[in-house]
Amino acid sequence: MPELPEVETVARLIRPHLVGRLIEDVEVSWTRSLGGLTERAFRENITGSLVKRVWRRAKWIVFDLERLGRPAGHLLCHLRMTGRLHVEPTGTDMGPYERVRIDLDNGESLFFIDVRKFGRFIYENDTNERFAGIGPEPLTDEFSSAWFRAALASRKRQLKPLLLDQSFLAGLGNIYVDEALHAAKLHPMRRSDRVPAAAADRLHAEIRDVLAAAIRREGSSFDTFYRTPEGQPGSYQEQFLVYGRDGKPCRFCGRTIKKMVVAQRGTHICTRCQPVPRG
Repeated sequence: MPELPEVETVARLIRPHLVGRLIEDVEVSWTRSLGGLTERAFRENITGSLVKRVWRRAKWIVFDLERLGRPAGHLLCHLRMTGRLHVEPTGTDMGPYERVRIDLDNGESLFFIDVRKFGRFIYENDTNERFAGIGPEPLTDEFSSAWFRAALASRKRQLKPLLLDQSFLAGLGNIYVDEALHAAKLHPMRRSDRVPAAAADRLHAEIRDVLAAAIRREGSSFDTFYRTPEGQPGSYQEQFLVYGRDGKPCRFCGRTIKKMVVAQRGTHICTRCQPVPRG
């Protein structure tokens, strides 16, 4: 599933094509993508509105809409396993997996493509309720080292499942948690309230550095599904330290990378760089 760097990359690349454009028409070929709204209601809510802003919250891409200078709700897209967004000339044949098409006033259309039909492209009047339970964004000032130290100390959970918890921290998934924990030299099963302050600061810095580096390389294409809106793969997978590298030598110490299961998730570690915590 695309994580923060992939979703951020998609939002950044489609933003110049969408902001300031008027929605002229809509076609839906898979109504379940709409999250329970009927195609008619979906069309009525967004047709004739202007795309004011395109941004990301956690793993959602958000389109703020405006009509006659007033807020007109939001489109929210969650790519899930195989979802993609493309902006192409209106009339382009996007193949059998096209689920939603939004025609713009400049002769282009926004296409939502989804092979496995897990993704969602929904309309909501207000995003407050949906985003109320999501934790801070790790690339903002809200995610400070002081906040992170206190947040870890106040919980008694293993690091990996805690970092994957979207109510704790937004946007992280399996790949970047494994990468950040390895870079910070922390075992994924270490209990959060037993992480020393210096190690918490190190993990805080590595989370931000790993995510920023992945965004610069337009995310990770570790399978055939994730592609940018321009149809290109990301390249951060070429820099993976542990994720998907089980059986290969650690880039730092040479010990063989191991794969284990933590909180029902495949987890990659170097047992020398990330020693098992005592107790």
